[in-house]
Amino acid sequence: MDPVTLGFSPCPNDTFLFYALVHRRVDPGEWRFEPVIEDVETLNRLARLRRLDVTKVSVGALPALADEYAVLGSGAALGFGCGPLLVARDSLDREALAHARIAVPGRDTTANLLLHLWHPQLTTIWELPYDEILPAVADGRMDAGVLIHEGRFVYPRYGLQALVDLGAWWETTTGLPVPLGVIVARKSLGAERLADLEARLRASLEYAHAHRTDVDPYVRLYAQELDPEVIELHLRTYMTEETRALSPQGHRAIVELVARARQRFG
Repeated sequence: MDPVTLGFSPCPNDTFLFYALVHRRVDPGEWRFEPVIEDVETLNRLARLRRLDVTKVSVGALPALADEYAVLGSGAALGFGCGPLLVARDSLDREALAHARIAVPGRDTTANLLLHLWHPQLTTIWELPYDEILPAVADGRMDAGVLIHEGRFVYPRYGLQALVDLGAWWETTTGLPVPLGVIVARKSLGAERLADLEARLRASLEYAHAHRTDVDPYVRLYAQELDPEVIELHLRTYMTEETRALSPQGHRAIVELVARARQRFG
């Protein structure tokens, strides 16, 4: 089989998930992977350009990818209490936010989608790499920002306050877990290979849980925050039972968010 490009982000839940597969700690079968490690919005864009065979993407990007890619039943970042946070230096009400400079980690991110579903009247949105949003809000270049990944856990260190938990808003509004990211693969790989890939993702995840001393140095190598407690909190928050295998409720959450994205943006 020809090499397959495999996209994932440097955040701990992705490096944790893919370590064993990329480093052949589990049997890769016929698969030969070429890792592409980029922030999630870059992966979204590469998928839009059809440059990746298998990749992590934001659920917010799925409407533009549905013709080419299938969502895999393993590897999702989805659950309760793990949504993006809108933060600022000072308290801002909805009227003030409508004209505030708000940083988001990318147009196609689920964070940006949830922000616009929560507040459709926003007018001044700036796209920044996810790891530049905290300092941009803290030093006043941005009035507010939407945090993902480790930023969710460390924003108080920057003197910031949470204005709204967009994940909690979604959960209250829909009764569903917040679907953040999923693994997609080219439909042209065929149903049999996609099922095999799902099984190997589960094996990679199970290896990671069972061999932390092997996996953890790789996770720390790419993590934005090196504090072991932050990394562990990140993994406990974003690695759920839905990561191993999407439940019917998880599928409903993805379908619901994609439907709302299409309704909001066309």
